[in-house]
Amino acid sequence: QVLSLPIVVIVHGNQDNNAKATVLWDNAFSDIERVPFVVAERVPWDKMCDTLNLKFMAEVQTTKGLLKEHYFFLAQKIFNDHSASPEDFQSRHVSWAQFNKEILPGRGFTFWQWFDGVLDLTKRCLKSYWSDRLIMGFISKQYVCKLLSTKPDGTFLLRFSDSEIGGVTIAYVIRGKDGSSQVENIQPFSAKDLSIRSLGDRIRDLEQLRNLYPNTPKDQAFGSHYNKEQTGKD
Repeated sequence: QVLSLPIVVIVHGNQDNNAKATVLWDNAFSDIERVPFVVAERVPWDKMCDTLNLKFMAEVQTTKGLLKEHYFFLAQKIFNDHSASPEDFQSRHVSWAQFNKEILPGRGFTFWQWFDGVLDLTKRCLKSYWSDRLIMGFISKQYVCKLLSTKPDGTFLLRFSDSEIGGVTIAYVIRGKDGSSQVENIQPFSAKDLSIRSLGDRIRDLEQLRNLYPNTPKDQAFGSHYNKEQTGKD
């Protein structure tokens, strides 16, 4: 006899997400010489970061992995803690329940369901943008406001939606006549939306978007991602 890699048998496609989480956790955190089906209930956060990074790069097929600031955002999300520092999270352990059982506060989905949605969207529609580092992606709304509030009118960045699974949204700054700034978020685009019209072309369409954060003109940043328009057929 020989032990195989873990497999999960499912009876419906809606169980696929949960099955992938089970296999990922088992592959990443079980001991080679373990008793079958026995796997750690809690694992160090830094090991989880390595696992999420490897999974992201393998699924999206990119050489551009997650950055330290991405891990910080993901830690805040999975631990539901916005007061801790990046160093505080390094000593913590994350549980299977936090990863794939507990519903995120104010949402209808788990951390893994959300992360897997980001994986699928990036793999299908955003691979080239991510590989060119045009998408900040894993960043909170609050931090976006902090970054954009001091920037000129029309400065924007791209982040993955917090409220929807598999969505990417554009945040941009508007300045009033009195000089006060306001950050607006465009309704998230899904994979279906981006299959109809690409992200690059949508950014070109939106005249209120001028410079990709911190200060790159949008045509310079996204020009290579624009499709040549067919005159009269748009």
